Parts: sequence; C-alpha cells; structure tokens
Amino acid sequence: MAANIGHRLRKGATSGVVMAAAVAALAASQAPEAIPPAADNTGGDHAIGAGETAPPSGDHSATGDTSYYTDLPPLTTPKQPGPTTGLPVIAGPAEAGIPASVYSAYKRAELSIRSTDPDCNLPWQLLAGIGKVESGQANGGRVDANGTASPAILGPALNGQGFANITDTDGGAYDGDKTHDRAVGPMQFIPSTWATWGQDANSDGKKDPNNIYDAAQAAGLYLCANDRNLALKADLDQAILSYNHSREYLNTVLSWVAFYERGTHQVPDGTGVLPVDRSDNGGRGDRPVTPLPTVPPTPTPSPKPVTPTPKPSETRPGTVKPPTVPTKPPVTPPVTPSGVPPAAKVTRLAIVANQRLTATTGSAFTGTPRIAALDSAGKPVTGVKIRFEITGTTDSRFADGTTTATVATGATGLASSPALRAGDRTGSFTVRATVVGRTLAAADFAATVTERQADTLTRLDGDALSATTGTSFTQQVQVKATDKGALAPGVLVTAVIVASKTDSAAVAEGPSFKGADGPAVRTVTLRTGTNGLLTFASGDLLAGDKAGAFFIRLTAPGGGTTFVDLTVTAPSTPDPGATPDPTPTGSGTPEATPSPSTSPSA
Repeated sequence: MAANIGHRLRKGATSGVVMAAAVAALAASQAPEAIPPAADNTGGDHAIGAGETAPPSGDHSATGDTSYYTDLPPLTTPKQPGPTTGLPVIAGPAEAGIPASVYSAYKRAELSIRSTDPDCNLPWQLLAGIGKVESGQANGGRVDANGTASPAILGPALNGQGFANITDTDGGAYDGDKTHDRAVGPMQFIPSTWATWGQDANSDGKKDPNNIYDAAQAAGLYLCANDRNLALKADLDQAILSYNHSREYLNTVLSWVAFYERGTHQVPDGTGVLPVDRSDNGGRGDRPVTPLPTVPPTPTPSPKPVTPTPKPSETRPGTVKPPTVPTKPPVTPPVTPSGVPPAAKVTRLAIVANQRLTATTGSAFTGTPRIAALDSAGKPVTGVKIRFEITGTTDSRFADGTTTATVATGATGLASSPALRAGDRTGSFTVRATVVGRTLAAADFAATVTERQADTLTRLDGDALSATTGTSFTQQVQVKATDKGALAPGVLVTAVIVASKTDSAAVAEGPSFKGADGPAVRTVTLRTGTNGLLTFASGDLLAGDKAGAFFIRLTAPGGGTTFVDLTVTAPSTPDPGATPDPTPTGSGTPEATPSPSTSPSA
C-alpha cells in the first residue's frame, strides 16, 4: 500500500534525504541495500525518487496502494529457528517471532507454489515480509483455529482521500463497504484483485481473503505472475512494486525479508509483536484493523473482477504509468469428477515436519513424521490413507508395538504417524510414508537411535563386599546413574571384575558373576531401571576359589564410572582340639556324622 501523500518511512521524515539516510543506516547494520531504480525500468518506477511515491494507482496493485506499517527490523540478528513443540517464545528479538498459524501458511504456500511453478523460486520469507508490513503478521497472529483473522482486517476506504479512489467492485461482499473498496485480510487484497487471484488453500470450500492460508497462497501466485523468477533482483523488485507501487514500500519489505532470512522462530498465535508506525499516520500508533460493520450487506457469491480505468486527470505529468495488472492466470486445480477416491487425486507427498528423527535407547522420539498429500495444483487432499512403515534393522516401534500404521489425511491434507519409541538397539532406520492404493514416490524420514548416557555413577552404600572362597557375596549393591544431575533410566552399564582400579582387563580367576553352568562370567552388561538405579541382589556374585582383593568396575556411556571393592578370604582352619560344630554352614567345614535316622540300616 503506497504511503499517504506527505508522510515518509519514519516519524518526521519529510524529505528524500532523510529517507536515504534511514535506509543507508539500516543497510549498514542488517538490512539490504536501498535499491536504485532498475536500468531497464523493470521495477516500473523511473519517475519515483527516493522517499517519493507513485500517484494513486490502486487499480494497478494488489492492495490499492493504501497504508502499510513502516517499522523496520531491529538491529539485533534474530535467533535461528528453534523447536516448535509447545511453541515456546525463544529468546531473541521479539520481531523475529512469527505466529504459528501465519508461519505455517507461508511455508505451505511456498511448498505448494514451488511444486507447480518451481521457476518462480518463491521464498516464504517474501510472504513474511509482505505480511509484516501489510498487517503485522495478521495482527500479531490473531486468527482462529482455521487461520481466519478475528476480527477481520480491513484497510481504509479507497475514497481518494490520500489513497486511490476505487468505487465498490464487490457489493461489499468482502469488505462490508458498498461505496468504496477496501483492502482486506492479512495480505490486504482489494476485492477486484481477490476476485482474480483468490484461493481456497485450506480446503474449506471458501476463498476468504481474511484467511491466512488462502491469502498467503493467493499472494504467492500474484507475486509469481508474468513468469517472474524471484531469484532475480529485477523480477523480485517488480513483484513487490506490483503489490504496492512505492519505493518506500519496496525497501521496507526487502529489509524484513533479509531479517527473516537470517533466522526466526514461532510464537503462539495472538502473541506476535504489533508494529506501530504506519505510512498514513505519522507514527500515531493507529492500526489498520477495523471490524466488519455490525450488519454486513448480503455477500455476493462470485464477485466479478472489475478493473477501473484511470482517468487522465489521475496521472501527474512526468510520471511513468505504473505496472499493469499481472496477466498470468492463477493456478486452478483441475476439475476432478465426483466419486473419484481421494488417493487418485494425489500427485505427491511432501514432507512437512520431522524429516530427521532422533531418540536414545528405550525412549520416545521427540517428533513424529508428518506429510502433506497434494494434488497437481499443490492443494491438500483430504481423506487420503497414508501408510507409515518402519524399515531397516531396528527394534524401534510405533506406540502400539507395530511396525506399520495407516492414517488418513485431515481437512488440511496433513497426516502424522503414531508416536515412535526407540528400542534397545542403536543405529539408523527409515520411516517410509506411502499412499495406500497408489504407486507414488515415497516420503522417507531418517531416524537414528543413540545409546542413553550417564555422566555419573554413584554407589549408594560404600562398604566393601566380603566373602570366603567357595561362597557367595551376601551384601546388596545399589548404584545410581545420573546425567547432568538428572536420574538416567535405561542406561546400559558394563560391569567388569578387575584386580585393581588401574586394570582394564577382567581377571582370569577369582570372583565371578552368577550365570548359567559353564565358564566363569566376569564381564556383564546391565541396565538401570526406571528410577535410574542398578541393583546387585544377594547371591549374584560368587567369591570363587582365590583369596585376595578385587574390584567391580562399572562404566556407562557418557563417562560415568565407579568401583565396588571385593574382599575374598580363605576359610579359617579348624583347631584340632576343638569340638566340631555339629551344624556346619559352609564349604571347607568337616562333614557331620550321619544321624541314625539317615543311615543305610535305618
């Protein structure tokens, strides 16, 4: 939306010199360089000087060239994208936070348009930059569960008072005004432009300019019109100027694009930062958010696009005629005959989230694979059965213990697999998503399981264990495993019986772990319980036949180490003059004389 006549980018900026200084200062810190007019006039603004605007020409822009937010990004570089679970507000410039639904709409629009018009090279950050200056990211993300702005976002009446004079073209269907048009929704489309470019990106059966998903998709198509390649500077400038024919607007949008390209994060809907400065209020803080009239007029189902013809008096001498309305038709999904199953409409699966999954052994993965089922126009398809399958060598499973699951896409064309849980085996595997009943390219998610770790092992009772040869140790041993101070359940701990704390090799004789019949076992692997504790029960350790001092060395992935002292003594030698104990208790004690009741003659 072009700036109101007489106002500039910042409060009090009333000359091209101030405008140039503001843009230059921003460029020196973190904004893109102020863009000079293209040599071939691809931007269409040879007659526009720094800090000046084109004459009102709303019929040649998507927005009617009405007011827009002029706040510039902060000088601090934003944080890189962070986790989105629970949508925490991440430390860093608040302006870098984009409300979750708004961010999702931009990303989905980029994904859809790149699938149907890859040569356009539409970046989602361009949509975010325009959304920032047009509506403050849908008024700080104040949208309902379907992504519709609440209250509706309306620009001022295009009545020629500082803006273009556009007589009503939609019967008030979109903007509630039967006299003049108004820019509508998060991306601020005027009704006549929306009639041509409007989209139903969330598949609710309506093309609603106040819905961020519909509006973002329409804005992306509009920017890509006329076979533009937005990776080229001239085409990028031309696209932005076609949206709002103003040099101030171009530089402001580009500064936000550059800011978002360096990093951003999601914030909960409704908590986004609201900008203050607007091009038509001199910094008074007014916001272009006006609720629809209390009694809205009867909507017109299918308003016809009307392109008002500018009168000769509306063009100042010496100016170049602004760009014409893009002539590239919007991408329209092919008409699918009724009764065709949803799977037949799908042309590809797009990975939406969690392409790379990680977990430690025995724990749940932090995310689940999510895909979007898209048709040939890049629109989501509802009710498609998606098969998720765990492939590769792994004991990881879905929550119900299976390796396959079938899930239907919802109203937004998205499907997520059931929760994944890692087993005891480390390594990599794949979760593959396919369309049931169709032979289409699969969407693969890489998953990796790493060993759970403990950086500290602590014995809870520090006494040495003692036993005589030929017996078992009767004391219980309990060890606590922690990682960064937190209990570490499910950690594999290696226990080795050694001759000294400096030895790494297991002893060849002496104590051993109780096991099946066969050679003595002096190295075992144990796992901590859910409470992070490891317990040796009474009788788990055999003293063996060699007396001396030994140790159990316990180590865990992550560096945790501790020792348990073992003392093995030989049995005492009986005194020849002493009376034998009639109730011997251990090996090495003389056998008792059988009682008469157990003798062969009894």
